[in-house]
Amino acid sequence: MSGQSITDRITAAQHSVTGSAVSKTVCKATTHEIMGPKKKHLDYLIQCTNEMNVNIPHLADTFFERTTNGSWVVVFKALIATHHLMVYGNERFIQYLASRNTLFNLSNFLDKSGLQGYDMSTFIRRYSRYLNDKAVSYRQVAFDFTKVKRGADGVMRTMNTEKLLKTIPIIQNQMDTLLDFNVNANELTNGVVNAAFMLLFKDAIRLFAAYNEGIINLLEKYFDMKKIQCKEGLDIYKKFLTRMTRISEFLKVAEQVGIDKGDIPDLSQAPSSLLEALEQHLASLEGKKVKDSTAASRASTLSNAVSSLANTGISFTKVDEREKQVALEEEQARLKALKEQRLKEMAKKGPSSSATTAASPVLTTGGGICTTPAIDLFSTPSSTNSSSRMPNDLLDLQPAFQTSMHPIATVPGANTWGGFTQSPAPQPQTSAGLNVDFDSVFGNKSSSANNLDAGVTSQNQSLPISKQQAGILVSDDLDSSLANLVGSMYCIVLYCIVLYCIVLYCISLSLKNIFFLLVLRGSVCIYTVVVLGFKMFGLGCLCEDQSPVWNKKLELKKV
Repeated sequence: MSGQSITDRITAAQHSVTGSAVSKTVCKATTHEIMGPKKKHLDYLIQCTNEMNVNIPHLADTFFERTTNGSWVVVFKALIATHHLMVYGNERFIQYLASRNTLFNLSNFLDKSGLQGYDMSTFIRRYSRYLNDKAVSYRQVAFDFTKVKRGADGVMRTMNTEKLLKTIPIIQNQMDTLLDFNVNANELTNGVVNAAFMLLFKDAIRLFAAYNEGIINLLEKYFDMKKIQCKEGLDIYKKFLTRMTRISEFLKVAEQVGIDKGDIPDLSQAPSSLLEALEQHLASLEGKKVKDSTAASRASTLSNAVSSLANTGISFTKVDEREKQVALEEEQARLKALKEQRLKEMAKKGPSSSATTAASPVLTTGGGICTTPAIDLFSTPSSTNSSSRMPNDLLDLQPAFQTSMHPIATVPGANTWGGFTQSPAPQPQTSAGLNVDFDSVFGNKSSSANNLDAGVTSQNQSLPISKQQAGILVSDDLDSSLANLVGSMYCIVLYCIVLYCIVLYCISLSLKNIFFLLVLRGSVCIYTVVVLGFKMFGLGCLCEDQSPVWNKKLELKKV
């Protein structure tokens, strides 16, 4: 089977419709294609683990859902993608997996669709067991052994005796499940199992490096331990020798597959005399007779063993650093390619952007900034424009107060007000602007402005009556506007009352119910009282210019 199946395309389309980009990417990374998950999909999922707005439980549950598929290809690729995120993704992902009670339940998985399905099902069961143990190990020690700091000041080298004796068995258990994958070179026949083997190979190198440093720390403290601790330490060291043999066989398979020899670390065996020295020390603590050994010979044996194990650790560290360097080089090459692509895009967009700049009305042909004064949208309009503008609002309560420059008669002392020159003949008023006499409004005339007021009064008397009435007080305009508004509201309310009464009367006739007739009569009485009160008090209060008393006041004020 090759290529994406119809089921894969339908599932991806469903996730596209629902708008779940994470689920769609998981689906594309775990298709039925017999090849490892594509790098672009894995990189996107790694980026998702680093985003705080991505739901990590939803991402993990999507992988768990894919492992319920009956095809070994889909299940195997889901495990590979999960392992990839556990190693290279944000630590939040493995933390969530460690917090779950159940992980991959694939101990009975079997694909009976073909002969290859039977073979690959065995590796799926082993691989899922390793991933479960990896998450459990994180739960027990709260860190990943493949990511701990190594060296003389590393985590495993600086751990105390009690914690060390509890931590090393956890590493041993994880190492055992990794080596139980037990694949041969002739069984790596497709891209899916090859991808899983490469991840296991990298984990084996880092895990054994941490395991090796823990053993070095154990040997350095062995001769200072108590009897029970020495017994546990000796058992741990014997198991370490066995696992060293198994890891060497695992590395041989990696070399046969085609992995570069420079990427495979060298294993240095500890001298056999070290095991004898450890056993003799434990026997002496138990009170058994042992061969006499000086402290100098014991120290030399221990130093030789530690140095050989340290060389092994250095070899593993070099392999890990080489892998990091390769990853950095790939990232730099990718960034360089993206930069070149960006420069090409900018070069293509250059002519169009320059043409747009040349056509811009802001810039001149010389490239300088145009010095034409901008239009002030908030400036006071000119007299010519304001004269042609007619009021189009019933409640235009804020007219433009414009000073009408009428010719003023010769007045003694006019020069003290700015030295206006008088025109020989009076010019007709071209604007029906609003002439406001604030002194008459507020009722306080200052004695210092008598001359100017006399000039303005004489000028106003010389104008026609119609033009004087065009400049009536602001209060008159406001009262008339309110009167018109209240009258309109009164008419609307009256029409609504009449319509309501008609509808109610029609309903009472159709149903022949006396209750509606009573309601109709009561409503008519109530609304009649309301309308009369509104007419008498509302219009009288809000629109006083309708009353004879107010009209009399206005006539007296105008005179």
